[in-house]
Amino acid sequence: MVDLAQYLPILLFLAVALGLSSAFVFLPMAVGRLTGAHKPDVAKLSEYECGFPAFEEPRSQFDVRFYLVAILFIIFDLEAAFLFPWAVSLDQIGWAGWATMMIFIFELVLGLVYAWKKGALDWE
Repeated sequence: MVDLAQYLPILLFLAVALGLSSAFVFLPMAVGRLTGAHKPDVAKLSEYECGFPAFEEPRSQFDVRFYLVAILFIIFDLEAAFLFPWAVSLDQIGWAGWATMMIFIFELVLGLVYAWKKGALDWE
């Protein structure tokens, strides 16, 4: 039987983290509204980074290859996130854990070879 009391510190940590992050996000917005700092006018809404209007629509579309490279980066970044705990616990999980990770790495290599052959990693 699992003792759920051992998860109490984790739940408390998550509750405190959620409370603090919510306070850091929403409290400045609420204070800004209450103190009158939220009164947009023409001067406040004008361009302030470069001093002149943008040349084109800021919501322009990106090339689909940008998204493909980003997704591939996330996939291979997650591979590294799985490798560290596996390496730390390798002495406890034995040969079954080693074989499972080798299958996982093999699948990722197959995915990389497929993306490479399809030209997903070529940037023009």
